[in-house]
Amino acid sequence: MRSPDELIDGYRAFRRGTYKQQAKLYETLGEGQNPNVMLIGCADSRAEPADIFNAAPGQLFVVRNVANLVPPYETGGGQHGVSAALEFAVTALEVEHIVIMGHGGCGGVNASLSAANDKPVGEFIAPWVKLLDEARDKVLAANPEDPQRALEFAGVEQSLRNLMTFPFVEERVKTGKLTLHGAWFAIALGQLYWRSATTGEFELIEA
Repeated sequence: MRSPDELIDGYRAFRRGTYKQQAKLYETLGEGQNPNVMLIGCADSRAEPADIFNAAPGQLFVVRNVANLVPPYETGGGQHGVSAALEFAVTALEVEHIVIMGHGGCGGVNASLSAANDKPVGEFIAPWVKLLDEARDKVLAANPEDPQRALEFAGVEQSLRNLMTFPFVEERVKTGKLTLHGAWFAIALGQLYWRSATTGEFELIEA
C-alpha cells in the first residue's frame, strides 16, 4: 500500500470480506480481550505475526519495535513503552506465553553491526540498538560466517534474558505460570525457526 487512499480501499475490502465473515467475533472482542500469547516482534513490514501464525484477531497481544528488543528492567525516568506493554500483558491479561520473534534481514540488527564500525545509524536508532551491544560483541568475537544472521539469533536470546530481569516475569516463570519462547522467521523462504527449550538451538519447523 502506497497511499491513504489504498488504506481506505483496503478497509472497504475488509468490511465486505473478513469483517462480514467474522462479525460475531468482532462483536465479542468489542467487550474485551483475552489473549494467551504475547509476541514481541520487529516493526519490519515484512514480518507480520498474525500472518505468520495464521492468528485471528484477539489471539495475539503484539508489541513491535526496531529489532524486536526487550530492554532490561529499570525504574528510572524515560518512556518505557515495551516495559509498559509487558507489564500489562503479564499482570493484567495474565498471558501464559511470551514469544520473542526475530527475522532475516533485520535493519535494526544491521544498524547495530554498523555502529560497531562507527557508522552513523540515526539519532534515535543508535541508543535503542545499543541494547544489542553485549550480544553483538560476543558474535563478532566468534567471527561467524554470517554476522547478521548470528546477531539476529543472539538478539532474541538477549531479549529473553532481559525479560527475566522483570520481577513479575521472573516470579511467574519460576512458578510455571509463564513460559518464554524464541523464534526467527526467514522472510525470503517463509520458514520459521523455533528455539528449543532443551538445547537453546533454533530449529526449523516443518511446514
